[in-house]
Amino acid sequence: MSKLGFIGLGIMGGPMALNLQKGGYEIFACDLKKVPDALIEGGAVVCATAREVAEKADIIFTMLPNTPDVGKVLFSENGVAEGLTPGKIVIDHSSIAPKETREYAAKINELGCEYIDAPVSGGDVGAQAGTLAIMCGGNQDAFDRAKPMLDCMGQNVTLVGANGIGQMTKICNQIIVGNTIEAVAEALLLAARAGADPRKVHAALAGGWADSLVFQNHGKRMIERNFEPGGRIELHRKDLNLALAEGYALGVPLPNTATTHALWNACVGAGGIAWDHSAIIKALEAMSGFEIGDEA
Repeated sequence: MSKLGFIGLGIMGGPMALNLQKGGYEIFACDLKKVPDALIEGGAVVCATAREVAEKADIIFTMLPNTPDVGKVLFSENGVAEGLTPGKIVIDHSSIAPKETREYAAKINELGCEYIDAPVSGGDVGAQAGTLAIMCGGNQDAFDRAKPMLDCMGQNVTLVGANGIGQMTKICNQIIVGNTIEAVAEALLLAARAGADPRKVHAALAGGWADSLVFQNHGKRMIERNFEPGGRIELHRKDLNLALAEGYALGVPLPNTATTHALWNACVGAGGIAWDHSAIIKALEAMSGFEIGDEA
């Protein structure tokens, strides 16, 4: 059975690595902070550097915040690239820029190794449950080899196209999710301002065309004022910035995406960079001078 490396063990990466471990795989783990106790208790080997992970593992997974973070982990001194030998696979679950993804893949390919960009959707709940949607860019042979491991972490694992297309698919996902969160915030705020109980409105719309996982989960967060991060504004705003850059480069207008991005910018200006992305409602509330918990 393949030996697996995992670098980046935060809100998402930690439970993803744990699900690989539960699948029977030996894990070599590395993180700037502490490797989760649950992984260590399950037998994970803690490595001091990304290079050490790559030396010991056959397939190396990364889950990192942003494009420069991935580049640093892969190619800096004591990075993944220094520990690779031909035939290994690098799988990046981070949500980063498609252009840089293709560049990273080319460098890894030059070392005789394969690269799969495999960003995920489903949040911390999906990471814990092993039910993520995983959208992959890479070649078929590498994907087929990695598929049993990816299935430990996700219930919808798809090879969408060549390197970079997985990241582009994730950008599309983030457009849909972000704009839906914004729409839910508008609707609940309007209902509350009109004198309706947002909890009852939320219940009344369940099962209809307006219903969705975003409506259920993020609508509930807005009503309960629970903005502890599952998905941080900082990261979703970054993804929409990537979307707007790709739209500009390709001549594709993204007007609703630009509005959602601007509202998250307003949250950041109010000190909310680490809030959950459902806190977009706070920007709308500030503009209207009304919170959904206020009396109409």
